Amino acid sequence: MMVNLNETAALLLNNDNFLLLCHISPDGDTVGSATALARGLVSKGKKVKILCGDKFTSEYSFMFDGLEMSEEEPRFIVAVDVADPKLLGAQYKKEYGGRVDLCIDHHSTNVIYAAKTCLEPNSASAAEIIYLLLEEMGVEITPEIAGCLYTGVSTDTGCFRFSNTTVRTFQIAAKLAEYGADYYNINQSFFETKTKTYAALERLALEGMRFYFDGRCAVICVTRSMYDETGSNEAETTKLANLPRQVEGVKVGVLMRELEDGSFKCSLRTHGEIDASLIAAKLGGGGHVGAAACTIEADKDKSTELILKAIEPEICDEDSALK
Repeated sequence: MMVNLNETAALLLNNDNFLLLCHISPDGDTVGSATALARGLVSKGKKVKILCGDKFTSEYSFMFDGLEMSEEEPRFIVAVDVADPKLLGAQYKKEYGGRVDLCIDHHSTNVIYAAKTCLEPNSASAAEIIYLLLEEMGVEITPEIAGCLYTGVSTDTGCFRFSNTTVRTFQIAAKLAEYGADYYNINQSFFETKTKTYAALERLALEGMRFYFDGRCAVICVTRSMYDETGSNEAETTKLANLPRQVEGVKVGVLMRELEDGSFKCSLRTHGEIDASLIAAKLGGGGHVGAAACTIEADKDKSTELILKAIEPEICDEDSALK
């Protein structure tokens, strides 16, 4: 059942003992949205707990500062920025996947798995929806909440560079700055700072970049051995996803990341009229027009073959449309 902001606010205000679920490979939007919503609920006297199938990395730790987590049995389960229960991870999908009371999301590929869904596919980030929802709930936007939301808004728009950025995105970001979001340090942390291990991983990834379809597609691949060589880890691969698309002439950029079981997660970034979500959907994934992902259960060579096969007709279709 689909619900609007007003109905969603009423659901949250009329329930308690919340469990907020983030998606695996947590990014700034799912974490920022969950922590901002949690802080808003706590300010209304509610008890809240946040869980994620993967560990939160240290760059997100500031969003949890001073946020008290409940240990009581959850009575109302909310998934934030989670388009599909499989994105909860194997453990939490099994435990909570069929019990989600409310999903708050902005992915057009949402599979509508929750009892109630607040979905705004034209929103650049889930954090934008949470901002409007907190206003609807009458929550005071503190500097801490503003910082969480700004992180979600800025990271899901590539610091306002991606095509999903709208006028409303800028307006909300400006309001969050007024409310005290530490936007300078957040921008520095997420967009201007590299660890030495990430820098080493980026070098290897760029050295291995390959081009296809007359240079219109660029693919970089990160293997488990590259983590060993650089001292890096999976959590640091997020920033790599945008690099292939930054090359002149590239319409589709792909980051292939080897998982522990030998399969490959493919993150796609696109320009122009090419829909990344359509490419990902061919391989069981989803996402947005400009950014999407899928997982291919095959080795490196086969995974590369399959993702290129999915990309080829989309690039050809765009070429035909431009003629």
